[in-house]
Amino acid sequence: MKIVVLNGSPKGKYSITMQYISFLQKQFPMHDYKTIHVARRIKAIEKNEVAFSAIIDDIQSADMVLWSFGVWVLAVSAQTMRFIELISERGVEDAFRGKYTAAISTSINYFDHTAHNYMRSVCEDLGMQFVDSMSLDIMDLRNEEKRQQLIVFADSLFRAVETKAASSCFNCPLLFNSFEYQPGSTRNSIKTDGKKVLVLTDKYEKDTNLGMMIDRFRQSFVGPIDLIDLNDIDIRGACLGCMKCGYDYQCQYKDGFVDFYNNKVRMADIIILAGDLKGRYLSSLWKTFFDRAFFWNHTPSLARKQMAYLISGPLSQNSNLIQILEASVTARQNANFVDIITDECENSGQIDAQLDGLAERMIRMAKIQYVKPQNFLAVGGHKVFRDNIWGRLRCLWQADHRFYKKNGYYDFPQNDHKFRIIGPILMALTKIPTFRKKYYDNVKKMPALRFARLIEKSDNV
Repeated sequence: MKIVVLNGSPKGKYSITMQYISFLQKQFPMHDYKTIHVARRIKAIEKNEVAFSAIIDDIQSADMVLWSFGVWVLAVSAQTMRFIELISERGVEDAFRGKYTAAISTSINYFDHTAHNYMRSVCEDLGMQFVDSMSLDIMDLRNEEKRQQLIVFADSLFRAVETKAASSCFNCPLLFNSFEYQPGSTRNSIKTDGKKVLVLTDKYEKDTNLGMMIDRFRQSFVGPIDLIDLNDIDIRGACLGCMKCGYDYQCQYKDGFVDFYNNKVRMADIIILAGDLKGRYLSSLWKTFFDRAFFWNHTPSLARKQMAYLISGPLSQNSNLIQILEASVTARQNANFVDIITDECENSGQIDAQLDGLAERMIRMAKIQYVKPQNFLAVGGHKVFRDNIWGRLRCLWQADHRFYKKNGYYDFPQNDHKFRIIGPILMALTKIPTFRKKYYDNVKKMPALRFARLIEKSDNV
């Protein structure tokens, strides 16, 4: 069986995921493997059509395509997304149609599910037979049980290809509409009251739905609002995964991105990210922005900002991307996720009203630096970062460790001294049948009664 491995890590052969692939090659030597480092070679692949065509020829002759990647800021790397864009831009989707495929990744299990959801949806959009995926921790290869699970995964995958097993499909094709947004006049102009408003986009064209939504949003305010097109920023490449920024937030790139991010993006109070839906994500340029912003590591560099999105395209058909966009604000940044406005409703008046309402809300929330209580995406994500940076990754991400320690991020449950004392006492007392009965009889109503007393004593706003 000929297996083409598409390596989505810019680290090439030094990718941790590729070590798992090497392990599988040793366990299943009867197959013919060819690894193509699409992420590391992306600039050459983009410029050289002969090199790109050679990759497509390899895929056409393969029995199976195995996508290998690390999780890069809630998805795959920007370089991998660019390769996926090239597939549609150059009209070679047929080379993938009907091919059996699977995905394998390594990470610290932080939003690995959104990365795999993205990869599966891309494969299904290409008409591939998606068999399975496996998300592994970066250290799982050292664990005998995990190695056995990896072997079972691969054996099951190869059997599916050999028997031409039918695969399930999770995603319906995206349906784009031809609606043309016609903006109306603003109802009222909103004063910024000294708050800096920044609109970022990956492509500003005035006559597109996105361009008109951007302009209509800016017209909601009194005075000029900053608009920056990412194409005008000196960004010489996507994140390389060198992790040198882990010591002191210093990126190894010598381009204009760091100054732009620190002096423009971080200085804004209100940030609107605007883009067209491009397949199952935004553009690879937007992914480059998110990946390069990782020079701030796991430290929330946009904490307490007000953030929202303007999207052109069928976002409601892509729930995975909605979760990525929300988590990019909350779980990654500890910022306030205000809203997402799209052109899906196909009603210009309704879009106008939504844009006016968004502008008013963002100014109002910015004045008090409001951040809504976090949900599972942010709370769970924080705990994954906290535990790994406190533990095995402290030496690598030293800048994060210093920040977390200084700002009380190491909020482990065992540091709650009150419950460390009360918990064992209650556990001992509930061994007594009469106490246990009384305790559980009151469990349902006691918290509500405590809150009722608190509400009674609180002042009116």
